[in-house]
Amino acid sequence: MEGPIFYEKMGGLVVRNGKEEVGNYKVFKEYMPHLKVMARSRPEDKYLMVTGLRQMGCTVAVTGDGTNDAPALKKADVGFAMGKTGTDVCKEAADILITDDNFSSIVKACMWGRNVYDNIKRFL
Repeated sequence: MEGPIFYEKMGGLVVRNGKEEVGNYKVFKEYMPHLKVMARSRPEDKYLMVTGLRQMGCTVAVTGDGTNDAPALKKADVGFAMGKTGTDVCKEAADILITDDNFSSIVKACMWGRNVYDNIKRFL
């Protein structure tokens, strides 16, 4: 499933009770177990994916480097922006700035973040 087909098949976004939700949530839940990585996707698809996953109660992390990625970066629980190639808008929207634009740095940041979170939980 690619391009506009994904967005249309999921029913786009709707606002219910003042919250953005996936239009066809049933179809979204059916397709989600089969999606592993979303690459080279349209900004609308990325935002729809984040919205749907958050609607399902998942914790969502998003990477981005362009202005069009800003809405998804802001909506996600954690937004990772590329420090070298990322736009200023993208950097402002993100929670974490990856200074070397290396995917392994994202993995390390997640591991450190989990470690810090676990330590804070233990302390409290």
